[in-house]
Amino acid sequence: MSDPFRLDGKRALVTGANTGIGQAAALSLAERGAHVVAAGRSSCDETLAEIATIGGTGEAMTLDLSDAGAGAATLDEARDLDILVNNAGIIRREDATDYSEKDWDDVIEVNLKAVFLLSQTFARAAMARGQGGSIVNVASLLSFQGGIRVPAYTASKHAVAGLTKALANEWAGAGINVNAVAPGYVATNNTRALRDDPKRSAELLSRIPAGRFGEPSDIGGAIAFLCTPAARYITGTVLSVDGGWLAR
Repeated sequence: MSDPFRLDGKRALVTGANTGIGQAAALSLAERGAHVVAAGRSSCDETLAEIATIGGTGEAMTLDLSDAGAGAATLDEARDLDILVNNAGIIRREDATDYSEKDWDDVIEVNLKAVFLLSQTFARAAMARGQGGSIVNVASLLSFQGGIRVPAYTASKHAVAGLTKALANEWAGAGINVNAVAPGYVATNNTRALRDDPKRSAELLSRIPAGRFGEPSDIGGAIAFLCTPAARYITGTVLSVDGGWLAR
């Protein structure tokens, strides 16, 4: 019997794969045998080098999701994908009373609209081939909570959780599993401002039963698992990977 945790022969595209959670997801998928298309607005050379170091294979794709429609058109050229990881995201912090319309639109464009359009493009191609596939969206603890000074980010991540369930309902019959992971507070660029604030950092750590911020690899492993045959009966799930934050 083949190992249900392997992904040999599969092709996976990971957005925002140049750093952080996206890079960790790319490495975890490659470690399990998938050929990884590392997509990002910035260079993914470091990610490809790390994939090569562990004996995996990959390639780079330039993908700027600030224009979600153009990004989906780029993905339309890659029709032989088995796995899509919608990781790319941005965050803008400001008091809600001062939050600009541009910041709102920019965040929704990348964090929500691009997730839908890329998923739609992926699913159309998979259905045309008569094959299934796996989509994993990166949600957030703010898919469940309100957060502070991040209204557009919170709205987008609540919507990603709902979209994950809606697409899972429609596409499960075609063999396309759609799930999400909801990372807790992870040591990435998006949380640097929080981690660099001694008071806020201490407050957050006191709430996390694991007693530490997550590492990108903690999330990457969960993403990869949801793409394996071992998870073939899991769809429409938003998996919290948070060190116990939501259990408090």
